[in-house]
Amino acid sequence: MNHWSVVRLVRMLPGPKPHNPYFDAAKRHHTPVGFRNNHPRVPPTQEELARLRRDLGAKAPASAPQVDLSPVAPDLALLQANPTRHAVTWIGHSTVLVQTGGRNLITDPMFSRRASPLPFTGPRRHQSPGIALRDLPPIDLALISHNHYDHLDLPSVRALARQRGAPPSFAVPLGLERWFRRRLPDANVVALDWWESRVVADVMVTLVPVHHWSARTPWDGNSNLWGGWAAERAGFRFFFSGDTAYSQDFPEVGRRLGPFDLAAIAIGHYEPRWFMRNNHINPEEAVRIHGEIGARRSLGIHWGTFEGLTPEPLDQPLRDLAAARLARGLAEEEFFVLRHGQTRVIE
Repeated sequence: MNHWSVVRLVRMLPGPKPHNPYFDAAKRHHTPVGFRNNHPRVPPTQEELARLRRDLGAKAPASAPQVDLSPVAPDLALLQANPTRHAVTWIGHSTVLVQTGGRNLITDPMFSRRASPLPFTGPRRHQSPGIALRDLPPIDLALISHNHYDHLDLPSVRALARQRGAPPSFAVPLGLERWFRRRLPDANVVALDWWESRVVADVMVTLVPVHHWSARTPWDGNSNLWGGWAAERAGFRFFFSGDTAYSQDFPEVGRRLGPFDLAAIAIGHYEPRWFMRNNHINPEEAVRIHGEIGARRSLGIHWGTFEGLTPEPLDQPLRDLAAARLARGLAEEEFFVLRHGQTRVIE
């Protein structure tokens, strides 16, 4: 069963209608039953979903990657003893380790073999995590973008909560703290609405709007908020896109919070485009966002790790990103990619 089969099953099952205890009629992204995007789009029709099934069923299997996507040995000596340098390490998918001002931040920690509520089905890792959980430096703050299974993984957050020394703090979108409190009642969880800011683990974090959706079960669609994150520590500004389609939210992020020293922006899982444009950005849109938020450097994430999320070849985002950079006149070092486990120091 692939990712979209699971999504379709979730949406077909009946269940109780959610209630939004955070509802604020003055906020356009709030509804009585949950949340919505700032720039809503018409949901897919049954005919469009049928077309998607036909397209996916008729599509030839994705070709093998044309480049080496295997992990590199992480520089654990640097990662374990890095009190001052700004550095970013790609662990895989949307999991990124950012080190800045003596603090270790991790985004959407996902170390499990499958992105699924079931251990025997659902999208499977093509590449193992670039750093094993046991080899991570002590994590101070985990930034969670939303509750889809490839971004919020229960075994991974439980393992982080048991790390040596003090557990990390978790910054989450509004509503998701309920999920954490049921499973990790002792965790330090800070939940924010869009444009709310808080100092967490000595890092100033702001949840920003992006165009996506949330669902963890058949009955909680959009009952928890989603978002991207802006984080600032010791004058270093970092942006994390999470999952998103393109929207006019990004110029607003740039106006309010930019520029950024480093951004981690999704570049993968964007086909078939006629359907996925309302869910995920492609490399061309990622490069556009890079400019709109004022990023000095950007790392392409959300590609090359999981099989079965979408049908494009695992390395297709690399070719499309190179074309998008060329079209925008960007040098490779301005919007780069890393191999799993690779670290780049940001000067």
